[in-house]
Amino acid sequence: MIGTQVEPGVDSRVQDCENGISMDLFLHVSLIPAVFITGILSFLQKRAKTLGIDRRLPFLGGRFAIVIPLDTIGSLSNRWSYGFAFGAVSSSVLLLFSEGYVPFSVPTWARAIMFLIGALEVGLVYFPFFACLSTPCRAAGAVLGILYSLCWITITVWDTFTCPSGKILGIHQKIIVQWPCILSLIFLLGRFIYMLVKAVRIRLQLEPEDPEELIEQHQVQHVKSLLRKTPAHSKPLSWFQRRVYEWDPHFKFPNRIIGTAIISLIGLYTMTLADYSVSNVAFDRVEKWKETLEYLVTSCNQTEALGAMIPQLEEFIDVARKSWLATTIFASLNSVAYTLHVLACYRKHLKRLWRGQKGFLPEKFHNPSSAVSVASITRYSGWQIAFTLWGYLIVHFVHFLFALLFVYALVLPIKHGRVLSMLSNLGITVLTIALVIALVILQVVLVQIFFLQDKMSPTDKEKPLALNNRKAFHCFSYFFFFYNVVMGIGNCILRLLSSILAGTWLVSRIDRTIMQRGYEGMDAGYSTWVGMIFADHYHNNPVMVCFCQLLVSDTLERHAASSYSTFNNTPSESPGNSQARRRWRLLYTLLRNPRLILLRKHHISLSSSRRTSSSPHSDAVLQAWVMASQTQSRQAASQLPPEFDVIPAEDC
Repeated sequence: MIGTQVEPGVDSRVQDCENGISMDLFLHVSLIPAVFITGILSFLQKRAKTLGIDRRLPFLGGRFAIVIPLDTIGSLSNRWSYGFAFGAVSSSVLLLFSEGYVPFSVPTWARAIMFLIGALEVGLVYFPFFACLSTPCRAAGAVLGILYSLCWITITVWDTFTCPSGKILGIHQKIIVQWPCILSLIFLLGRFIYMLVKAVRIRLQLEPEDPEELIEQHQVQHVKSLLRKTPAHSKPLSWFQRRVYEWDPHFKFPNRIIGTAIISLIGLYTMTLADYSVSNVAFDRVEKWKETLEYLVTSCNQTEALGAMIPQLEEFIDVARKSWLATTIFASLNSVAYTLHVLACYRKHLKRLWRGQKGFLPEKFHNPSSAVSVASITRYSGWQIAFTLWGYLIVHFVHFLFALLFVYALVLPIKHGRVLSMLSNLGITVLTIALVIALVILQVVLVQIFFLQDKMSPTDKEKPLALNNRKAFHCFSYFFFFYNVVMGIGNCILRLLSSILAGTWLVSRIDRTIMQRGYEGMDAGYSTWVGMIFADHYHNNPVMVCFCQLLVSDTLERHAASSYSTFNNTPSESPGNSQARRRWRLLYTLLRNPRLILLRKHHISLSSSRRTSSSPHSDAVLQAWVMASQTQSRQAASQLPPEFDVIPAEDC
């Protein structure tokens, strides 16, 4: 609630508001129905394994299973429902960034524990939204979700529209801030109603129940596309597809990635509004300090020096206010673009790992620890949101400094009629930089013309790395040594500034490391990103999932065939025919992929047992490589484009 005193610079129209509802108190009270709903869903589910408590309490019947909020690794269903559930959580997640969430004062060393308790409380309060979406008891989950969503929608809408004012954004603060959360809650309510209708239709046998399979349809299509030949002439990509984003119907982002992006975008929206409003309050206070300074100048006679500073201070306040507003827009657009670009990089990196390409990663990250990869799944979402929000503030401040530099270096001299002096200083600076760059280029040109041997073939693009005119080159190196010492000082400073600017600019890009090569392990954000994509690669590789689905389907078919074999009068296939078919398929696969010959079990055992001998195993290795080279030569002769192109790491 808003107090009786209105702070300076705050909208005077903000008045006291008492609607009888405290959202902080409602958040704490919501723990009771959240625990109750979680207990009901746990009771309705049965555990897959029998535990010791089932023998001591047999009347439980294996109930009270673990309720999961969402599958953060393998599930690709209800992705947007989970995304809007994260959108409903966004307001409370952003509340955790502020110290106002702590209900009572605690020592400094205990603040971390209080924030952990607050995070657990927020997670438990919003747990029913996720649990009702993921529970196998669809009807019960839908009913409980409808009741819980209605409760939250009623309280949130009542508090927003009966007491919309705030200290930062004015009389419509809550409406501006809370509308994404209210929209997400309304979407969840509609989703739960749809789940209830569908569960009723399935119970009345008006609609078949969705089959539970390991593989999704888009993964099936991806595997089929791998087995097809690449067309000789494909449709060229448009500029938007080449430069911005190319939609892939055979790829879907998991729930975790979509939820992270939604919370990041809502957080950027909220932080941009708060940034703009707080900056207005700050500049208004500076204006009042300037007015106070003017009063002191007029009331005192011996303040000529301060009087000369007042016009400069007024000019600075005006420039700073306009620069901050302009850079607010650019920084927010930059952060939104980064959030969307991270999605594109996630798909790019994951598809490269599916192809077996690890060259875009530093060498030390080619085989990350299993524990680190699984832990990265839990860390990624929170870290990505925090990196995005803090990155916005840091990039905004850097943009603001560049805007001030641009205005004072170019705009104000033109405004005050000092164009000639500005052009003179700018010309001297540009000429100095151009001469330095020209001398660096001159060294390369002289080496290219006089100190390299001629091309070995007219078709070569460059001269070979072989010296010519060695004595002249030694004299050339000696005299340029003294000049390059002076140049090295400037380049050292330039290198430092470039590293600072690049690191600051990319601080919110968790998919890129901002550390030098060899020190990537110190970048905890990038380590989390690599571990996360490796965990997704090992658990969601479409080829692996498709293979597992085939094994499960074959096992179920065999079990069904053995159960009803008495009633089946059709003659079954003879073992000989089945074995012959498998052998022909194996031969065809090995002919198309000769490198797989070396990965067969008996060749691996031979390589381990006959490391000293060379005749049988080396012959098999030689034959496999010959077959592989022949296959590659036939593919090159057919002039078909390769199925996969190696994309350099610099693309993303």
